[in-house]
Amino acid sequence: MDERTPRCGAASGRDSGRARRNTPSQEAQDFAASDLDELDRGVVHALQIHPRAPWTLVGDVLGVNPVTVARRWQRLEEAGLAWVTAYPRLSDFRIVVTGIVEVDTEPGVAEDVARALAAEHAVANVKITAGGRDVVTAVQTRDLDELAHLTTRLFQQTPGVRATRTHVSTGVPTEGSRWRLRSLDAAQCARIEASHASDVPPDAGTGTGSPWDALDAQILELLSSDGRMSIRALATVTGVGLTTVRRRLQSLLASRVSLRCDLARPLSGWPLSAVYFASVPAQYLEETSRVLSGVREVRSCAITAGPHNLVIDVWLRALADVHTFEAHLSRRLPRLVIDDRSVVLRTVKHMGRLLDRDGRCVGVVPLREPQATHAPAERLAGVPDDRRLWR
Repeated sequence: MDERTPRCGAASGRDSGRARRNTPSQEAQDFAASDLDELDRGVVHALQIHPRAPWTLVGDVLGVNPVTVARRWQRLEEAGLAWVTAYPRLSDFRIVVTGIVEVDTEPGVAEDVARALAAEHAVANVKITAGGRDVVTAVQTRDLDELAHLTTRLFQQTPGVRATRTHVSTGVPTEGSRWRLRSLDAAQCARIEASHASDVPPDAGTGTGSPWDALDAQILELLSSDGRMSIRALATVTGVGLTTVRRRLQSLLASRVSLRCDLARPLSGWPLSAVYFASVPAQYLEETSRVLSGVREVRSCAITAGPHNLVIDVWLRALADVHTFEAHLSRRLPRLVIDDRSVVLRTVKHMGRLLDRDGRCVGVVPLREPQATHAPAERLAGVPDDRRLWR
């Protein structure tokens, strides 16, 4: 594995390991330059439904050899075109509190600020935007006090930041893990969904407010880097028995950890992104959120406390759709008022994944359990350097 200077920014001061990045093989680079075929898209869609689906199931559903499916996924992952990651469950505020932070920067330094913020584990998303803000970030913490502490520290100590505005999320009607590529038919989807339901037990609704222990935290960090890491590999890295790791993983996935399969946006058919800041009378907030969750362009929607009570992330096919989509929403939801909007110029970080200008994954700063915002660097001892820094 080649050791090189990180392409963008540097690792957080809490991480003592030197920054590393992987150089894709020539085959992977050639593949990245081409579009996905139907089999590639089918594999991605299957993993969007069931991120840890066994290759035997995926191969059977797609009508191909499981080895072929596994190789296709490996090629996609090595090219940085698709990946599976883990993160604290956003819908449970006993686990994580999310702040959406607008950042105004000094002229000409938006990209430097974005890179610096992307090196922080608690900053899940970083977008450079046009419009009324230069950068939009999503910060994940344990509680409101920690959110106040972290945002103050991050933005006071980041050179080039002129002003910030924080919107506290009070609800997440929909988020990116629910977005689908729509390459499989209804019968294929049903088979994958049935397997997923049987593999992940339903949330019992207990224990989510209890502290994370060291094993919980380490499993989350490992799966944040590789959401399909095998039980055997997890047991080897954590030094815990297979049965214990399997039981703990099932518990985490049932109560406090979510998995998602993401695809480099340019290959999704929706190459552009925008953020809308909107408002609706409080009595219609639940109804409006439910409708927005069913709109295909809506990638995620957060209910927030502030001058806008909705922050909506959308994927679009063309630049002109920024206004076309807004007009569509106005017709469908006449009570919804779009107060402001920003086109995303570049996504620097997406749920812990560091992206290049083509939207490909080039590294990862693993998402930690929210209680570990101030955790020392040795907490990452079990995570290989090439999995946790710029690759």
